[in-house]
Amino acid sequence: MPIPEAGGFNHDRYRQRHAVDSGVRVPPPQCGRSPVASIRRGRDPARLSARPPSGPSRIPARWALAAGLALSCPGPAAAFDLFGWFGDTEEPLAPSATALPYDVKFRGADDDALVTALQDVSALHKLRREPPPDGEGLVRRAEVDLRRLPEALEGSGYYAGRVAVRVGEVTLSGEASLLAASRAAERDRARTLVPVKVAVDPGPLYHLRRIGVRDRAGRPLPAELLPERLTRVDPDTPARSAAVLAREAAIVDRLRAQGHPFAKVVSRDPVVDDAAQAMDVTFTVDPGPVAGLGAVTVRGTDGLDPAVVRSFIYTEPGDPYSPKALADMRKALTKVEALGSIRIREGEALDADGNLPIFVDVTERPTNLFGIAARYSTVDGPGVRATYSNRNLFGGGETLRLDADLSYLGNDLYATQRKLAGINSNGLGGRLQATFVKPALWGTRNDLVASAFAGREAQQSYVVDGGGATVGIRHRVSDTFFAQVNLDGQAGRSQDALGKVDYRLIGLGASLSYDSTDSLLDPTRGIRLTASATPYAGFLGSDPSIFVAKAQGSAYYALDDDGWYVLAGRLGFGSISGARLDEIPANIRFFAGGGGSVRGFPYRTLGPRGPFNLPVGGRSLLEASLEARIKVTDTIGVVPFFDAGTAFAGELPDFDERIRTAVGLGLRYYTAIGPIRVDLAFPLDRIKGNREHPVALYISLGQAF
Repeated sequence: MPIPEAGGFNHDRYRQRHAVDSGVRVPPPQCGRSPVASIRRGRDPARLSARPPSGPSRIPARWALAAGLALSCPGPAAAFDLFGWFGDTEEPLAPSATALPYDVKFRGADDDALVTALQDVSALHKLRREPPPDGEGLVRRAEVDLRRLPEALEGSGYYAGRVAVRVGEVTLSGEASLLAASRAAERDRARTLVPVKVAVDPGPLYHLRRIGVRDRAGRPLPAELLPERLTRVDPDTPARSAAVLAREAAIVDRLRAQGHPFAKVVSRDPVVDDAAQAMDVTFTVDPGPVAGLGAVTVRGTDGLDPAVVRSFIYTEPGDPYSPKALADMRKALTKVEALGSIRIREGEALDADGNLPIFVDVTERPTNLFGIAARYSTVDGPGVRATYSNRNLFGGGETLRLDADLSYLGNDLYATQRKLAGINSNGLGGRLQATFVKPALWGTRNDLVASAFAGREAQQSYVVDGGGATVGIRHRVSDTFFAQVNLDGQAGRSQDALGKVDYRLIGLGASLSYDSTDSLLDPTRGIRLTASATPYAGFLGSDPSIFVAKAQGSAYYALDDDGWYVLAGRLGFGSISGARLDEIPANIRFFAGGGGSVRGFPYRTLGPRGPFNLPVGGRSLLEASLEARIKVTDTIGVVPFFDAGTAFAGELPDFDERIRTAVGLGLRYYTAIGPIRVDLAFPLDRIKGNREHPVALYISLGQAF
């Protein structure tokens, strides 16, 4: 159906005649409009039905990318639609004697994204739940749409599109039609909803043909500063505002990443070729000077020693400037538990050395923190933990954390075997632990770390009563890497199928940690590596005398920029040497199985078997996991996974022994603090003679690794 011309009426005269809209407001476009000015293409509403010119036409500098933000704006919320699966459940308004409720329909646009963009800038659509008091108010909304909708069409890449609005049976096509449309609307008062139709002829979708970048003097930027990939255009790229704005942002980001903090786009010069249905865009860019990072000023530390904050800033004056360096600085500062909000602000001018001053504005958290957490596994049983933390004990960022943990083997598969083996356990276990950290000793990057614990560890196949303490010095090399040396001591009694072991362990250990991931609970990129080695030597008083080594690494690779498709892998290794298996306390030996190991098998049950077919652990460990983390929506994800591993009797893994495997499927619900994990795991090779469940359920906060 051909769309009538939008008319040649004088908008300003109509506004003067109807300056009062009887209290009805016309909302600003907000979401639907670009952050720049309105689109003015040399076409007024009177020319919307005319054929486009045959040659290239230049869009003035006030060109707006009107749909650039519309695609990301939320629509009206349904009464209850948690995941958005049930569509629009909006109830129609009822006819009224005091107002003119209406029913607005968009016709002619088959592209759902385009319809959304049009609706997001449409006054008729956005105010449909607030009916105007009279026909004049309704017509004014339609008049506003006749200006906004063509802008949204152009912003969506449709530069030859046309729009017409019909109120009742009257199409707005000139000043005379406004009064007729108002009267037509009034005739429906108290009888029915006023029918309003927005007819859209989008025309052909235009495509980006060429992107050029030049400096103020009109010269192209060198390839080492701006690689060709940032100006290359695929032939099928629509000439949408979002695409142009994204390319502009990518150009500025590239220049800033190359050390130009004041890089900016001075002008944007788009040219539309209607004959070719294409658009060329030329950006004029001012890179600004190359700069280094300047002095860092910390503000807002009222009850915290600023030297502690500075010790977590790993940049030095003169280091190359980049947004990533500032992002890394902020990430490092989040590890100061006493800090709440952290804002990093760049200076407005370079200092005398050509460096950019940096200002860090912080606020402090409440000192005391109380927390409680619960966990549950169908094979490991329930557990609860209570926590108290003081985040700034003496004003130097010291943290004191007290933990009380209680667990119970609710569905214990090994209770009978433990009883036959003479192991006294009712399945209850508990642990009290205190941890103290004094960061930035004497203003350095060295931290004092100390902890002490006592309790009963009750597992499927053993019970250990004991306690111990550790004190060490941790040196932070960078935000991602630290090394630590510590003195460790523990003593207690271990009881399992191999007998009882009274032990006393004193050792001097060392550990390393590297973490380049982008999130603690939900990493999508980077790697994590930890390694430790502790000799519990006899000459220090250890009995037995053993050497314990552990290492674990995990890697994360996002297949897309937004991290909706992530591959994650983990590999763990451990070894104990220096004593026989029955001389080593059960809690020091290696076991596999459980929610953080080989899912589907009970916690710490995979490995060598002893009397009564009870797991006794091993002197070495090897385990691996592979996950595909796939987001379905912003809040929902699925995770198919594969786990493998076991413990071995020897000091090193023996691949002649059987390695247990499991597969499963997980569900993730993503929250602001991290994903809630629900995993179903299925053992592929259950242990013969065991009464293990064919499936295991795990629920926790955060990814499995």
